[in-house]
Amino acid sequence: MRRLDRRQLLGRVSLLGGGLAFGSVLPAWAQTGTEGSKQLIPTLSGANIGLRIGHSSLNVDGKSGHVVTINGTVPGPLLRLKEGQNVRLSVTNDLQEDTSIHWHGLLVPFQMDGVPGVSFPGIKPGQTFVYEFPIIQSGTYWYHSHSGLQEAEGHYGPIIIDPADKDPVAYDREHVIVLSDFSFMHPHTIFARLKQQAGNFNYQKQTVASLLAGKDQTFAERMQWGKMLMDPTDISDVTGAVMTFLVNGHGPRDNWTGLFTPGERVRLRFINTAAQMVFDVRIPGLKMTVVAADGQNVRPVEVDEFQIGNAETYDVIVQPIEDKAFTLVAEAIDRSGMGRATLAPRPGMTAAIPPLRERPLATMKDMGMDMGDMKGMNNMSGSMPGMEPRTEAQSMAGKPVTDHAAMGHDMAGMVGMTAPPGMAPPKPRGSDAMGNMPGMSMRDPKNAPQIKMGPGVQTIAPMPVDRTGEPGQGLESVGHRVLVYKDLIASTMNPDTRVPTRALDIHLTGNMERFMWGFDGLKFSETTQPYSFEKGERVRVTLINHTMMAHPIHLHGHFFELTHAPMGYGPRKHTVIVQPGGKVSWDFTADPGDWAFHCHMLYHMHAGMFQIFSVRPLEGVAT
Repeated sequence: MRRLDRRQLLGRVSLLGGGLAFGSVLPAWAQTGTEGSKQLIPTLSGANIGLRIGHSSLNVDGKSGHVVTINGTVPGPLLRLKEGQNVRLSVTNDLQEDTSIHWHGLLVPFQMDGVPGVSFPGIKPGQTFVYEFPIIQSGTYWYHSHSGLQEAEGHYGPIIIDPADKDPVAYDREHVIVLSDFSFMHPHTIFARLKQQAGNFNYQKQTVASLLAGKDQTFAERMQWGKMLMDPTDISDVTGAVMTFLVNGHGPRDNWTGLFTPGERVRLRFINTAAQMVFDVRIPGLKMTVVAADGQNVRPVEVDEFQIGNAETYDVIVQPIEDKAFTLVAEAIDRSGMGRATLAPRPGMTAAIPPLRERPLATMKDMGMDMGDMKGMNNMSGSMPGMEPRTEAQSMAGKPVTDHAAMGHDMAGMVGMTAPPGMAPPKPRGSDAMGNMPGMSMRDPKNAPQIKMGPGVQTIAPMPVDRTGEPGQGLESVGHRVLVYKDLIASTMNPDTRVPTRALDIHLTGNMERFMWGFDGLKFSETTQPYSFEKGERVRVTLINHTMMAHPIHLHGHFFELTHAPMGYGPRKHTVIVQPGGKVSWDFTADPGDWAFHCHMLYHMHAGMFQIFSVRPLEGVAT
């Protein structure tokens, strides 16, 4: 966290009532940052909390830039709440434009969800809006603007909710690690340039010299990609060329530092608040034990690295034994830069910073047409239950498990399944009504009849496959253990274990050349109706990514369960990365209200990858 204006911040303390609790008052386990230094994130707690949204400046690695702040800081204050309490959050808008706050991952009444035009009208300049709701969960979450591109300007902050009972995760100290991307270029300028030219910020393109040398691709391969108007090096749209990657508001040279005493179990609560960047996180020399994903506890998994998509959170335990510093690395997925911090026994210590690794290159599999993937071929035609090999997580469970993801998503074939109103049952991917194999054209509408063909659809993946057992782009051969979604198993049984009664396929579509993004071929402004659900129904949703970019997809107001785990123990998440040419299936129980559903890459959402889950009836729900 970076303090921006001490006089301004102290002047606002009186407006916060009893809601402010400084880090020095908290016990060691509840503090974050370097104790006694200016790197502490200010903490707010209690039943009544005041927040003010305004403009300020932020110094990053010695250079000053404009930001939108919450109570004068970036990130905004850490909201420390308690499961079972009620909270009133009074948000005052000091901007000259509308603003809002969405409580990301919190289960709240839909009127309190904070999405202008969906769940409330927004907060006008000079006005105060009071959010009030009960806290019915615990874990690591965050909050951010859902207005314009303010999130990219610094309008975000962390939330920690302590459990009502004893925390099942044992630790001696914790640090909240807020990862973000920051640009001195205004986000509206960034968006305009993305619309004007594909790959505008990609400075890692292939060169003639690299092609002649046979590096990355052969000349023939590059010619094929050129015919499809695709660049295999275009991984993240906005890159380190115009972004600096922050840890708790500090640039790599600023070196945010978190302290530990050798031998302590240190809980690191990672939150990716970045507008556009997916990060690969590791701490060279330290193993990390993942104990929670998106605020929900999971069976512990020891890894060396994990990929964290925009809006995801992971809690990990590390236990440094030696009296030395360790570098915390949050490397951009496209290898265009990194966020860097330090864990150390004492302030001022540093450790070696690893060099950036070689940038990843998209492959035919990322197009959804890996002909050499025989497992993908099986998935494509709909494999039978139980035919998938047991995962490591299932083997650890100690009993036979049916891999429900192996069923594909032709849920209409299950007993009791019905099709969505007005729709035919979803067909197995990869075959037509006669069982014939699909065409391999990247523009064949027969491969996805649900998609509305138009300028917003550049490609249709002929053979999308489940990639939840893969580590993510650039991490396929790093030489150590990387977390994959199939490693995650809920630590306790899910609250609703009913079998879904219908299935819904949602296709992720886009045109990278025109920077157009949407669902089922339509950007939000082109849609005429939301995705509709009935209160309390169980639905299996399958997200199918026809683009060559990973998309972290978020559903408001719900947790959903990934389908790879033992029945009833699917990890509960609110955001999931759908890999290029991949698909992800999850089950959820529909809760009444209108809920935003979107890609959490801010520029993708802004360009149209947004929809609404409308759940009815609303009887008993105040409107």
